[in-house]
Amino acid sequence: MGPGVLTGFQKSWQVRTERPVSYDIVCSHDLFHPDNDALLVTKDERGGQRRFVVVDSQILVNYGDAIENYFLANNIDACIHSFDAGETNKSVSQYLAVLEGLDAFPINRRNEPIIAIGGGVVTDLVGFVASSWRRGVPHINVPTTLMGYVDASIGIKTGINFKQHKNRLGSFSSPERVLLDHTFLKTLPHRHLLNGVGEILKLAIIKEPELFSTLELCGSSCIKTQFQDKAGWEILSVSVESMLAELVPNLFETELARVVDFGHTFSTALEMHDDLDLLHGEAVVVDMLLSCIIAWQRSLLSRDDLDRIFSLVLTLKLCPLGEGLDPGLLMQSLTERQHHRNGVQRVPLPMGIGSHCFVGNIGLEDVSRAVKFYKEWLKSNYSADEN
Repeated sequence: MGPGVLTGFQKSWQVRTERPVSYDIVCSHDLFHPDNDALLVTKDERGGQRRFVVVDSQILVNYGDAIENYFLANNIDACIHSFDAGETNKSVSQYLAVLEGLDAFPINRRNEPIIAIGGGVVTDLVGFVASSWRRGVPHINVPTTLMGYVDASIGIKTGINFKQHKNRLGSFSSPERVLLDHTFLKTLPHRHLLNGVGEILKLAIIKEPELFSTLELCGSSCIKTQFQDKAGWEILSVSVESMLAELVPNLFETELARVVDFGHTFSTALEMHDDLDLLHGEAVVVDMLLSCIIAWQRSLLSRDDLDRIFSLVLTLKLCPLGEGLDPGLLMQSLTERQHHRNGVQRVPLPMGIGSHCFVGNIGLEDVSRAVKFYKEWLKSNYSADEN
Protein backbone atom coordinates (compact mmCIF):
# COMPACT_ATOMS: atom_id res chain seq x y z
CA MET A 1 0.00 0.00 0.00
CA GLY A 2 1.49 3.33 -1.09
CA PRO A 3 2.26 6.25 1.21
CA GLY A 4 -0.55 8.68 2.08
CA VAL A 5 -3.37 6.08 1.83
CA LEU A 6 -5.50 6.14 4.98
CA THR A 7 -6.94 2.95 6.40
CA GLY A 8 -9.47 2.25 9.09
CA PHE A 9 -11.89 5.02 8.11
CA GLN A 10 -14.48 2.95 6.25
CA LYS A 11 -18.03 3.17 7.49
CA SER A 12 -21.54 2.65 6.09
CA TRP A 13 -25.09 3.47 7.13
CA GLN A 14 -28.31 1.68 6.31
CA VAL A 15 -31.63 3.46 5.93
CA ARG A 16 -34.68 1.20 6.19
CA THR A 17 -38.23 2.45 6.41
CA GLU A 18 -41.72 1.53 5.31
CA ARG A 19 -44.15 4.09 4.00
CA PRO A 20 -47.73 3.07 4.70
CA VAL A 21 -50.25 3.23 1.87
CA SER A 22 -53.82 3.91 2.87
CA TYR A 23 -56.68 5.16 0.75
CA ASP A 24 -60.41 4.61 0.49
CA ILE A 25 -62.38 3.56 -2.55
CA VAL A 26 -65.96 4.66 -1.98
CA CYS A 27 -69.06 3.99 -4.06
CA SER A 28 -71.24 7.07 -4.09
CA HIS A 29 -73.78 8.75 -6.33
CA ASP A 30 -74.97 12.24 -7.13
CA LEU A 31 -71.50 13.49 -6.30
CA PHE A 32 -72.26 17.06 -7.34
CA HIS A 33 -75.28 17.51 -5.10
CA PRO A 34 -74.38 20.31 -2.65
CA ASP A 35 -75.26 18.11 0.34
CA ASN A 36 -72.86 15.34 -0.69
CA ASP A 37 -69.56 16.08 1.04
CA ALA A 38 -67.63 13.19 -0.55
CA LEU A 39 -65.54 15.61 -2.63
CA LEU A 40 -64.79 17.80 0.39
CA VAL A 41 -63.74 15.30 3.04
CA THR A 42 -59.97 14.84 3.40
CA LYS A 43 -57.73 13.09 5.87
CA ASP A 44 -57.71 16.42 7.68
CA GLU A 45 -61.50 16.20 7.91
CA ARG A 46 -63.14 18.87 5.73
CA GLY A 47 -59.85 20.46 4.70
CA GLY A 48 -59.09 23.93 3.39
CA GLN A 49 -61.20 26.19 1.22
CA ARG A 50 -59.47 25.84 -2.16
CA ARG A 51 -59.45 23.06 -4.75
CA PHE A 52 -57.68 22.71 -8.07
CA VAL A 53 -60.01 20.57 -10.17
CA VAL A 54 -58.96 19.00 -13.48
CA VAL A 55 -62.01 17.94 -15.48
CA ASP A 56 -62.37 16.15 -18.80
CA SER A 57 -63.78 18.74 -21.21
CA GLN A 58 -66.57 16.36 -22.24
CA ILE A 59 -67.61 15.99 -18.61
CA LEU A 60 -67.85 19.77 -18.39
CA VAL A 61 -70.35 19.71 -21.25
CA ASN A 62 -72.69 17.49 -19.22
CA TYR A 63 -71.85 18.47 -15.65
CA GLY A 64 -70.04 21.82 -15.81
CA ASP A 65 -72.78 23.89 -14.18
CA ALA A 66 -73.36 21.27 -11.49
CA ILE A 67 -69.64 21.16 -10.64
CA GLU A 68 -69.37 24.93 -10.36
CA ASN A 69 -72.56 25.20 -8.31
CA TYR A 70 -71.35 22.41 -6.01
CA PHE A 71 -68.22 24.23 -4.97
CA LEU A 72 -69.99 27.59 -4.74
CA ALA A 73 -72.65 26.12 -2.46
CA ASN A 74 -69.94 24.73 -0.20
CA ASN A 75 -67.91 27.96 -0.10
CA ILE A 76 -64.96 26.40 -1.90
CA ASP A 77 -62.77 28.54 -4.12
CA ALA A 78 -62.29 26.11 -7.00
CA CYS A 79 -60.18 26.53 -10.10
CA ILE A 80 -61.71 24.38 -12.84
CA HIS A 81 -59.03 23.32 -15.32
CA SER A 82 -60.55 21.86 -18.50
CA PHE A 83 -58.60 18.99 -20.04
CA ASP A 84 -59.12 17.50 -23.49
CA ALA A 85 -58.74 13.79 -22.82
CA GLY A 86 -57.28 11.33 -25.30
CA GLU A 87 -54.05 9.39 -25.47
CA THR A 88 -52.29 12.11 -27.51
CA ASN A 89 -52.86 14.57 -24.65
CA LYS A 90 -51.29 12.27 -22.09
CA SER A 91 -48.08 14.14 -22.83
CA VAL A 92 -45.27 16.16 -21.32
CA SER A 93 -46.74 19.38 -22.73
CA GLN A 94 -50.14 18.77 -21.12
CA TYR A 95 -48.46 17.71 -17.87
CA LEU A 96 -46.63 21.05 -17.82
CA ALA A 97 -49.82 22.94 -18.73
CA VAL A 98 -51.63 21.47 -15.72
CA LEU A 99 -48.64 22.26 -13.50
CA GLU A 100 -48.65 25.87 -14.71
CA GLY A 101 -52.33 26.18 -13.90
CA LEU A 102 -51.77 24.67 -10.47
CA ASP A 103 -48.80 26.92 -9.75
CA ALA A 104 -50.92 29.97 -10.60
CA PHE A 105 -53.62 28.80 -8.17
CA PRO A 106 -51.65 27.49 -5.22
CA ILE A 107 -53.29 25.11 -2.79
CA ASN A 108 -52.25 23.99 0.66
CA ARG A 109 -49.85 21.09 0.65
CA ARG A 110 -51.88 18.68 2.77
CA ASN A 111 -55.54 19.67 3.24
CA GLU A 112 -56.55 20.92 -0.23
CA PRO A 113 -56.23 17.93 -2.55
CA ILE A 114 -56.19 18.15 -6.33
CA ILE A 115 -59.33 16.57 -7.79
CA ALA A 116 -59.28 14.63 -11.07
CA ILE A 117 -62.65 14.10 -12.77
CA GLY A 118 -62.49 12.09 -15.97
CA GLY A 119 -61.21 8.90 -17.53
CA GLY A 120 -57.92 7.09 -17.12
CA VAL A 121 -55.94 9.67 -19.08
CA VAL A 122 -57.05 12.40 -16.68
CA THR A 123 -56.48 10.42 -13.47
CA ASP A 124 -53.09 9.10 -14.66
CA LEU A 125 -51.82 12.56 -15.60
CA VAL A 126 -53.23 14.33 -12.55
CA GLY A 127 -51.78 11.66 -10.28
CA PHE A 128 -48.35 12.32 -11.77
CA VAL A 129 -48.84 16.07 -11.30
CA ALA A 130 -49.82 15.51 -7.66
CA SER A 131 -46.80 13.27 -7.04
CA SER A 132 -44.34 15.82 -8.40
CA TRP A 133 -45.76 19.21 -7.33
CA ARG A 134 -44.07 20.16 -4.03
CA ARG A 135 -42.75 16.56 -4.03
CA GLY A 136 -46.23 15.23 -3.45
CA VAL A 137 -49.67 16.54 -2.58
CA PRO A 138 -52.93 14.63 -2.06
CA HIS A 139 -55.28 13.96 -4.94
CA ILE A 140 -58.75 12.52 -5.33
CA ASN A 141 -59.85 10.42 -8.32
CA VAL A 142 -63.35 10.58 -9.72
CA PRO A 143 -63.43 8.20 -12.71
CA THR A 144 -66.15 8.92 -15.24
CA THR A 145 -65.40 6.10 -17.70
CA LEU A 146 -65.76 2.35 -17.35
CA MET A 147 -62.01 1.96 -17.94
CA GLY A 148 -61.30 4.39 -15.13
CA TYR A 149 -63.87 2.78 -12.84
CA VAL A 150 -62.53 -0.78 -12.96
CA ASP A 151 -58.87 -0.15 -13.65
CA ALA A 152 -57.05 3.17 -14.11
CA SER A 153 -58.23 5.12 -11.08
CA ILE A 154 -58.15 2.50 -8.33
CA GLY A 155 -54.41 1.71 -8.22
CA ILE A 156 -51.42 3.88 -7.39
CA LYS A 157 -49.67 4.03 -10.77
CA THR A 158 -49.56 7.41 -12.49
CA GLY A 159 -47.98 8.34 -15.78
CA ILE A 160 -47.75 10.13 -19.09
CA ASN A 161 -46.50 9.02 -22.49
CA PHE A 162 -43.05 9.96 -23.77
CA LYS A 163 -41.57 9.56 -27.26
CA GLN A 164 -44.33 7.22 -28.44
CA HIS A 165 -43.94 5.03 -25.38
CA LYS A 166 -46.97 4.54 -23.18
CA ASN A 167 -46.57 5.64 -19.55
CA ARG A 168 -42.80 5.92 -19.90
CA LEU A 169 -42.78 8.75 -17.32
CA GLY A 170 -44.66 8.25 -14.08
CA SER A 171 -44.64 7.39 -10.42
CA PHE A 172 -46.33 5.34 -7.74
CA SER A 173 -48.61 7.77 -5.93
CA SER A 174 -51.68 6.67 -4.03
CA PRO A 175 -54.81 8.81 -4.22
CA GLU A 176 -56.32 10.04 -1.00
CA ARG A 177 -59.71 8.78 -2.12
CA VAL A 178 -61.35 7.23 -5.15
CA LEU A 179 -65.02 8.04 -5.60
CA LEU A 180 -66.90 5.58 -7.80
CA ASP A 181 -70.21 6.71 -9.26
CA HIS A 182 -71.50 4.33 -11.94
CA THR A 183 -74.19 6.80 -13.05
CA PHE A 184 -71.49 8.66 -15.02
CA LEU A 185 -71.57 5.70 -17.39
CA LYS A 186 -75.03 6.78 -18.59
CA THR A 187 -73.46 9.57 -20.65
CA LEU A 188 -70.44 7.56 -21.82
CA PRO A 189 -70.19 7.08 -25.61
CA HIS A 190 -70.75 3.48 -26.69
CA ARG A 191 -67.22 2.98 -27.99
CA HIS A 192 -65.74 4.09 -24.68
CA LEU A 193 -68.12 1.79 -22.81
CA LEU A 194 -66.84 -1.17 -24.83
CA ASN A 195 -63.32 0.09 -24.20
CA GLY A 196 -63.81 -0.57 -20.48
CA VAL A 197 -65.47 -3.93 -21.13
CA GLY A 198 -62.14 -5.05 -22.56
CA GLU A 199 -60.54 -4.72 -19.12
CA ILE A 200 -63.41 -6.57 -17.47
CA LEU A 201 -63.04 -9.40 -19.99
CA LYS A 202 -59.32 -9.52 -19.16
CA LEU A 203 -60.07 -10.37 -15.54
CA ALA A 204 -62.74 -12.87 -16.54
CA ILE A 205 -60.45 -14.86 -18.84
CA ILE A 206 -57.32 -14.94 -16.73
CA LYS A 207 -58.68 -15.31 -13.19
CA GLU A 208 -62.47 -15.09 -12.76
CA PRO A 209 -64.38 -17.98 -14.39
CA GLU A 210 -67.66 -17.02 -12.71
CA LEU A 211 -67.34 -13.50 -14.09
CA PHE A 212 -66.76 -15.00 -17.52
CA SER A 213 -69.97 -17.01 -17.22
CA THR A 214 -71.84 -13.88 -16.07
CA LEU A 215 -70.60 -11.99 -19.12
CA GLU A 216 -71.79 -14.83 -21.33
CA LEU A 217 -75.19 -14.72 -19.66
CA CYS A 218 -75.88 -11.00 -19.39
CA GLY A 219 -72.89 -9.03 -20.64
CA SER A 220 -74.71 -7.75 -23.71
CA SER A 221 -77.74 -6.61 -21.73
CA CYS A 222 -75.50 -4.80 -19.22
CA ILE A 223 -73.82 -2.96 -22.08
CA LYS A 224 -77.26 -1.92 -23.36
CA THR A 225 -78.23 -0.57 -19.93
CA GLN A 226 -74.75 0.98 -19.56
CA PHE A 227 -74.27 -1.00 -16.34
CA GLN A 228 -77.12 0.77 -14.57
CA ASP A 229 -79.05 -2.39 -13.62
CA LYS A 230 -78.39 -4.85 -10.79
CA ALA A 231 -76.45 -7.27 -12.99
CA GLY A 232 -74.27 -4.43 -14.26
CA TRP A 233 -73.60 -3.26 -10.71
CA GLU A 234 -72.54 -6.78 -9.71
CA ILE A 235 -70.17 -7.02 -12.68
CA LEU A 236 -68.60 -3.69 -11.72
CA SER A 237 -68.22 -4.72 -8.08
CA VAL A 238 -66.65 -8.10 -8.90
CA SER A 239 -64.28 -6.43 -11.36
CA VAL A 240 -63.10 -3.85 -8.83
CA GLU A 241 -62.65 -6.49 -6.13
CA SER A 242 -60.78 -8.77 -8.52
CA MET A 243 -58.45 -5.99 -9.65
CA LEU A 244 -57.73 -4.92 -6.08
CA ALA A 245 -57.01 -8.51 -5.07
CA GLU A 246 -54.11 -8.44 -7.54
CA LEU A 247 -52.96 -4.86 -6.96
CA VAL A 248 -52.93 -4.56 -3.18
CA PRO A 249 -50.33 -7.27 -2.37
CA ASN A 250 -48.06 -5.87 -5.09
CA LEU A 251 -48.79 -2.14 -5.19
CA PHE A 252 -45.24 -1.13 -6.08
CA GLU A 253 -44.77 -4.01 -8.53
CA THR A 254 -42.01 -5.67 -6.53
CA GLU A 255 -43.15 -8.88 -8.20
CA LEU A 256 -42.95 -8.39 -11.99
CA ALA A 257 -44.93 -11.50 -12.93
CA ARG A 258 -48.37 -9.88 -12.82
CA VAL A 259 -51.63 -11.58 -13.75
CA VAL A 260 -53.17 -8.22 -14.66
CA ASP A 261 -50.53 -7.79 -17.38
CA PHE A 262 -52.60 -10.21 -19.45
CA GLY A 263 -53.50 -8.30 -22.59
CA HIS A 264 -50.69 -5.80 -22.01
CA THR A 265 -47.82 -7.47 -23.86
CA PHE A 266 -48.58 -6.63 -27.48
CA SER A 267 -51.17 -3.92 -26.88
CA THR A 268 -48.79 -1.09 -26.02
CA ALA A 269 -47.37 -0.86 -29.55
CA LEU A 270 -50.84 -1.21 -31.07
CA GLU A 271 -52.29 1.54 -28.90
CA MET A 272 -49.44 3.96 -29.56
CA HIS A 273 -49.47 3.39 -33.33
CA ASP A 274 -51.24 6.49 -34.66
CA ASP A 275 -52.45 4.86 -37.88
CA LEU A 276 -54.37 2.16 -36.01
CA ASP A 277 -56.47 4.57 -33.91
CA LEU A 278 -57.11 2.12 -31.06
CA LEU A 279 -58.30 2.90 -27.58
CA HIS A 280 -56.55 1.14 -24.72
CA GLY A 281 -59.24 -1.49 -24.15
CA GLU A 282 -59.53 -2.19 -27.88
CA ALA A 283 -55.80 -2.88 -28.10
CA VAL A 284 -56.03 -5.07 -24.98
CA VAL A 285 -58.76 -7.19 -26.59
CA VAL A 286 -56.60 -7.84 -29.66
CA ASP A 287 -53.65 -8.67 -27.40
CA MET A 288 -55.76 -11.09 -25.32
CA LEU A 289 -57.03 -12.92 -28.38
CA LEU A 290 -53.52 -13.32 -29.77
CA SER A 291 -52.32 -14.51 -26.36
CA CYS A 292 -55.17 -17.01 -26.18
CA ILE A 293 -54.26 -18.35 -29.60
CA ILE A 294 -50.64 -18.80 -28.50
CA ALA A 295 -51.86 -20.56 -25.36
CA TRP A 296 -54.00 -22.90 -27.47
CA GLN A 297 -51.14 -23.56 -29.90
CA ARG A 298 -49.02 -24.58 -26.89
CA SER A 299 -51.77 -26.88 -25.56
CA LEU A 300 -52.26 -24.68 -22.49
CA LEU A 301 -55.82 -23.78 -23.51
CA SER A 302 -58.37 -26.19 -24.95
CA ARG A 303 -60.03 -25.52 -28.27
CA ASP A 304 -63.40 -25.43 -26.52
CA ASP A 305 -62.22 -22.65 -24.19
CA LEU A 306 -60.64 -20.77 -27.08
CA ASP A 307 -63.95 -20.93 -28.95
CA ARG A 308 -65.84 -19.70 -25.86
CA ILE A 309 -63.53 -16.71 -25.58
CA PHE A 310 -63.83 -15.80 -29.25
CA SER A 311 -67.60 -16.33 -29.14
CA LEU A 312 -67.93 -13.97 -26.16
CA VAL A 313 -65.94 -11.28 -27.99
CA LEU A 314 -68.41 -11.59 -30.86
CA THR A 315 -71.41 -11.51 -28.49
CA LEU A 316 -70.17 -8.38 -26.73
CA LYS A 317 -69.35 -6.79 -30.12
CA LEU A 318 -65.87 -5.78 -29.05
CA CYS A 319 -63.88 -3.99 -31.73
CA PRO A 320 -61.59 -6.17 -33.86
CA LEU A 321 -58.44 -5.10 -35.69
CA GLY A 322 -57.31 -6.66 -38.92
CA GLU A 323 -55.37 -4.21 -41.04
CA GLY A 324 -52.02 -3.17 -39.64
CA LEU A 325 -51.60 -6.19 -37.39
CA ASP A 326 -47.95 -6.85 -38.13
CA PRO A 327 -45.92 -9.57 -36.33
CA GLY A 328 -42.82 -7.35 -36.41
CA LEU A 329 -44.63 -4.56 -34.59
CA LEU A 330 -45.93 -7.04 -32.02
CA MET A 331 -42.43 -8.37 -31.41
CA GLN A 332 -41.19 -4.82 -30.84
CA SER A 333 -43.85 -4.45 -28.16
CA LEU A 334 -42.84 -7.78 -26.61
CA THR A 335 -39.20 -6.68 -26.49
CA GLU A 336 -40.15 -3.39 -24.83
CA ARG A 337 -42.28 -5.21 -22.27
CA GLN A 338 -39.39 -7.57 -21.60
CA HIS A 339 -37.24 -4.59 -20.61
CA HIS A 340 -40.11 -3.36 -18.45
CA ARG A 341 -40.22 -6.77 -16.77
CA ASN A 342 -36.51 -6.72 -15.99
CA GLY A 343 -35.24 -8.69 -18.98
CA VAL A 344 -37.68 -11.60 -18.79
CA GLN A 345 -40.85 -11.88 -20.88
CA ARG A 346 -43.12 -12.99 -18.01
CA VAL A 347 -46.08 -13.17 -20.42
CA PRO A 348 -49.29 -14.30 -18.70
CA LEU A 349 -51.25 -16.87 -20.71
CA PRO A 350 -54.55 -18.58 -19.83
CA MET A 351 -54.55 -22.23 -18.83
CA GLY A 352 -58.26 -22.74 -19.20
CA ILE A 353 -60.69 -19.96 -18.38
CA GLY A 354 -59.90 -18.62 -14.92
CA SER A 355 -56.36 -19.96 -14.60
CA HIS A 356 -52.98 -18.84 -15.88
CA CYS A 357 -49.25 -19.39 -16.20
CA PHE A 358 -46.29 -17.26 -17.22
CA VAL A 359 -44.05 -18.02 -20.20
CA GLY A 360 -40.73 -16.55 -21.22
CA ASN A 361 -39.98 -17.94 -24.67
CA ILE A 362 -42.45 -16.44 -27.16
CA GLY A 363 -40.79 -15.87 -30.53
CA LEU A 364 -41.60 -14.45 -33.95
CA GLU A 365 -42.90 -17.81 -35.20
CA ASP A 366 -45.42 -17.99 -32.32
CA VAL A 367 -46.64 -14.48 -33.02
CA SER A 368 -46.81 -14.96 -36.79
CA ARG A 369 -48.88 -18.13 -36.43
CA ALA A 370 -51.22 -16.38 -33.99
CA VAL A 371 -51.69 -13.41 -36.32
CA LYS A 372 -52.50 -15.75 -39.22
CA PHE A 373 -55.11 -17.60 -37.17
CA TYR A 374 -56.57 -14.34 -35.88
CA LYS A 375 -56.92 -12.82 -39.35
CA GLU A 376 -58.58 -15.97 -40.67
CA TRP A 377 -61.04 -15.79 -37.77
CA LEU A 378 -61.76 -12.14 -38.53
CA LYS A 379 -62.39 -12.94 -42.18
CA SER A 380 -64.89 -15.62 -41.19
CA ASN A 381 -66.78 -13.54 -38.62
CA TYR A 382 -66.60 -9.87 -39.61
CA SER A 383 -67.40 -8.07 -42.80
CA ALA A 384 -64.61 -6.08 -44.47
CA ASP A 385 -65.90 -2.70 -43.27
CA GLU A 386 -65.68 -3.85 -39.64
CA ASN A 387 -61.95 -4.65 -39.73
